[in-house]
Amino acid sequence: MPSTHYDVIVIGTGPGGEGAAMQAAKGGLRVAVVERYHQVGGGCTHWGTIPSKALRFAIFQMTEVNNNRLFREAGVSVDLPFPQLRKGAEAVIRQQVEMRRSFYERNRVPIYWGHARFVDPHTIEVLEPKGARERLTADHFVLAVGARPYRPPDVDFSHPRIFDSDTILTLPFTPRSVTVYGAGVVGCEYASMFRNLGCKLNLVNTRQRLLEFLDDEISDALSYHLREKGALIRHGEEYESIQGVEDGVVLSLKSGKRLKTDILLWANGRTGNTDALGLEHVGLVPDRRGLLAVDECYRTAVPHIYAVGDVIGFPSLASAAYVQGRAAALHILGDAEARRLARDIPTGIYTSPEISSIGPTERELTARGVPYEVGHAQFKSLARAQITGQTVGMLKILFHRQTLQVLAVHCFGANASEIIHIGQAILSQPPPHNSLLYFIHTTFNYPTMAEAYRVAALNGYNRLF
Repeated sequence: MPSTHYDVIVIGTGPGGEGAAMQAAKGGLRVAVVERYHQVGGGCTHWGTIPSKALRFAIFQMTEVNNNRLFREAGVSVDLPFPQLRKGAEAVIRQQVEMRRSFYERNRVPIYWGHARFVDPHTIEVLEPKGARERLTADHFVLAVGARPYRPPDVDFSHPRIFDSDTILTLPFTPRSVTVYGAGVVGCEYASMFRNLGCKLNLVNTRQRLLEFLDDEISDALSYHLREKGALIRHGEEYESIQGVEDGVVLSLKSGKRLKTDILLWANGRTGNTDALGLEHVGLVPDRRGLLAVDECYRTAVPHIYAVGDVIGFPSLASAAYVQGRAAALHILGDAEARRLARDIPTGIYTSPEISSIGPTERELTARGVPYEVGHAQFKSLARAQITGQTVGMLKILFHRQTLQVLAVHCFGANASEIIHIGQAILSQPPPHNSLLYFIHTTFNYPTMAEAYRVAALNGYNRLF
C-alpha cells in the first residue's frame, strides 16, 4: 500500500493537537493531522470544556435573574428545563469548530478523517469512516488523543438514569435529586451546577477532602460554600454497587449507606484513549488507566513519539494541553524554549464560585521550609463585589518574608480564572520585578475585582511589622 510522508503527524485535534500542529507548521515542517470524529476540536469542544462551561453560564444567568431583587419585585422569574439550558452551547460549538477548521486551512495542514493505528514505529494506518484505509509515514508523531470517562465494568451506563461527564449533556429533563460520585474537578463543577438548579445533591468523595491538590484554605472554602448552598458532601466513601431502577438510581456504599436519587453522575476518573492505537507495534505500554508517561519535553519512551494533553494525565486542562502541544513541536524543531513552556500553569476550576491558582500551596511551602507570609483580600470588602452582589470569595497571595518575592496566588470567587492572570504575570518575572511591592505601588481601576491584589498585598505587608 503506497503511503504519504510527513515531518510530523498529529493524532487528535483537541487543544494539544492543535497547539502541536500549528507550531510545527509555522516552523516550516510538513504536518498532517488525523481526527476520528467528524469535526475538529476534540473532546474539549464537543463533550467537555466548551459545552459544560456554556451550560454553567446559562444556569448562572437564570439564577442571577431569579436572585435579583429588582426582578423579583417586578414578578419576573425564569425556570428553564435542563435541555433548554444546554442549547446555548450548540451555537458556541459551531463557532469554535469553524474557527479551528480555518486554522488548519490557513496553515495548509491536511486533515485525515478516521481512526489512526500504528503498524510500525514510523507508519500509521487511517481507517476512514466508509472503510477505506490510508497509510501515512512520518519522522515524528504527537499523540493528542485525549481521554474519556472511566467506566467500571459493574456499572450499567446504558441505563437511562446513569450518566458520565460525556453523556450528562444529553440529560432530557431537570432532575429533582442528583448523586455525583467522584469529587474531582468534573464532579465539583457539575455538583455546583446541579445545586444552582435547585436539585437535591449528594456529592460522594472517595478522598478525605475536596480537590486535595488545592491550597487547604481554598478547598475548605469550596466545601463550606457547597454545604451552605445545601449540598450534602460525603467524604471517604466507596461504592459497593450502583443499581438503576425505573424511577432513579440506588447507590450502595461500602460504609452501609444507601442513596437513592433521580439520576447518578459518575465522575470518578478518566481513561486515556490509547487502547486502539496499535501501541504494541511501537513498544509503548500505557498504565492501567491508559495514560502515557513523558519526559519534560513530552517525549514518550519512544523518542520520536510525543504525547500531550489528557492522555498524559494531570493537570488535564485544555490550556495546559495547548501549551504542551506547542512545547512538543518546538522540541521537534530543536528550539530550547520547549523546556520552559508549560510551567506555572494556572488551574481553572469552574465551580460556583470559580477557583484558580498558580504556584505552591501553603502546605507545600511549609514542607520545603520556605519562610513565607500571607496576604488576604476578602471579596465582601471590595466595592465591585458589593455592587455586583458576588461577595463570596477571596484572593490570597503567598510571598517570601525576606525578599518579598511573590510565590503563589490562590483565588476563590467570581471571575477567579480571569483575576489569576495578573498574579501570574508578576510571579513569572525575574527578581526584583516579581515583588509584592508591584501590587502595593500600582494603581488599580476602582471599583474592580483586580483591586483585590492591592488589598491583599497591603494585608500581607502589614504582617511583617
